[in-house]
Amino acid sequence: MRAFFKKFLPPNPNMEAPAVVPPPTPVEDLAQDVGFMDARMSGWFNDTSGELLEGFPVLAQDHVLDVGCGDGLCIHFCANRGAEVSLVDIDADKVRGVQQKLLQTPARAVHAQASDANPLPFAEAQFDKIISTEVLEHVDDPAQFLRELVRVGKPGALYLLAVPHSTSEGIQKELAPSIHFEKPNHIRIFTPESFATLVQECGLSIERTTNYGFFSSIFWAFFWTCDHDLNAPRHPLLQSWEHTWKLMLQMRDGPRIKKALDALIPKSQVIIARKPT
Repeated sequence: MRAFFKKFLPPNPNMEAPAVVPPPTPVEDLAQDVGFMDARMSGWFNDTSGELLEGFPVLAQDHVLDVGCGDGLCIHFCANRGAEVSLVDIDADKVRGVQQKLLQTPARAVHAQASDANPLPFAEAQFDKIISTEVLEHVDDPAQFLRELVRVGKPGALYLLAVPHSTSEGIQKELAPSIHFEKPNHIRIFTPESFATLVQECGLSIERTTNYGFFSSIFWAFFWTCDHDLNAPRHPLLQSWEHTWKLMLQMRDGPRIKKALDALIPKSQVIIARKPT
């Protein structure tokens, strides 16, 4: 999802480019964002149940950490639940921007740090809930990174971890410029088996796994041929895909079609895991 993001102009084969991540969508515009609508149908951002994702409730008494927070959609949801929130990202400008937005929420407290998380700038056993979405595929040593997340969680802490799914990444491998799979972008691909093994070997117990994001898999497959960045107005091909998917979601069988396609070509895979008590 994480989703969560910078601007990117797709290069020709001879050009260098910055990290391959889309620009932020303002929080106030999310109700009209097709990707956000799709994510909510996958169980994300449930204001009624208070779950960031199904199986990951956020309570007002929690202290929540988001490592690699990007534009802060996940931690913003937690802040709106009244939790104490901490955020970390390697991009100091992102951290400052998200922090300013969170100070306007009902969060009990807001803490922000610019860090590469190697190590995390926190003492052991501080956090009740820990989030890291779409980060592990970028880091040099995923096991070391994840062990840091485990270190700062309290006994019994709940973790929400997400990485791109290997099925979608295989498609992007055929279509994206090579720089998409070079540092600082995606330097490894996780299969469901390797992702689960990593989580378990770092000492966490898996409670739930899920996949989602067919819409985003196809969006990115189309994106590479557009030779256009993601600033408004988007390329007509991308606008057409967003319109088609929104119409499909509104059809009688839209949710069933989405569920089947999410299982076939998911963009992301998620593990919810717990640190032993």
